[in-house]
Amino acid sequence: MRITLVGCGNMGLIYARAFIKYDIIKADKLLLVEKNAHRVEELEKLRLGTVVTPDNAAIGESELILIAVKPQDFPALAQSLQQHLKPGIVVLSIMAGITLAYLENLLQHKSLVRAMPNSPAGLGMGVTALIAHPATSAEQLRKAEHVLSTTGRTVFMEQESQLDAVTALSGSGPAYFFYIVKHMIEAGKAMGIDEGVAAMLVKQTMNGSFHLINQAEQSLDELIHAVTSKGGTTEAAFRVFEEQQIGENLQQAIFKAEQRAKELSKS
Repeated sequence: MRITLVGCGNMGLIYARAFIKYDIIKADKLLLVEKNAHRVEELEKLRLGTVVTPDNAAIGESELILIAVKPQDFPALAQSLQQHLKPGIVVLSIMAGITLAYLENLLQHKSLVRAMPNSPAGLGMGVTALIAHPATSAEQLRKAEHVLSTTGRTVFMEQESQLDAVTALSGSGPAYFFYIVKHMIEAGKAMGIDEGVAAMLVKQTMNGSFHLINQAEQSLDELIHAVTSKGGTTEAAFRVFEEQQIGENLQQAIFKAEQRAKELSKS
């Protein structure tokens, strides 16, 4: 397989490294597209692939082109890419808010897959939702899913509109988690615990709780109940959660994120 990576920022390079690490492709079969001369020099030092400009004819020999540029940079790039596209090439986009219809319109190409990864992809522990254009073949979709799986789990969505919800839930989700962890650590400090100790306590608690969720046979409500003794400390905390409607407010925040994702979508 030959792959072209368009957009060599943080997420783009995460995929480049994952492709090499998991032997999806050899470095000599991977093209890294970059037009900035200074950035070209930096990328060449990484030795992840062959660095080329957007007008390089070798792009047209790829089986898959992964687009990882900022959404606002895509329209200017689309014209250069369009000249390289052949029917057999599948274009995989991880650009937020760029719909399949918008991709098709600007690229004049129908073998398209749109995906929404999240930041734990950098550790190989991400989750990526994807949707394909109806004209994309099963084999092309398989190729796209195969390369995406190098950074974690994948899930195929039935409707493209669901990607806005995915963006709000798992795309932005790590930031919600970091926010909760931050404020738990701050609470520990306020109660007189050293910051380093508070951070260790909270991080290990989160890590252990994650494994409990994955391995336990109980539901989330049952797991909560198991920790919540009547008249105890957890019940006191949950009384505040309920009074302040923490659960409802968290859901409303996620709904707002979905709404913003819809507003930012380009169709």
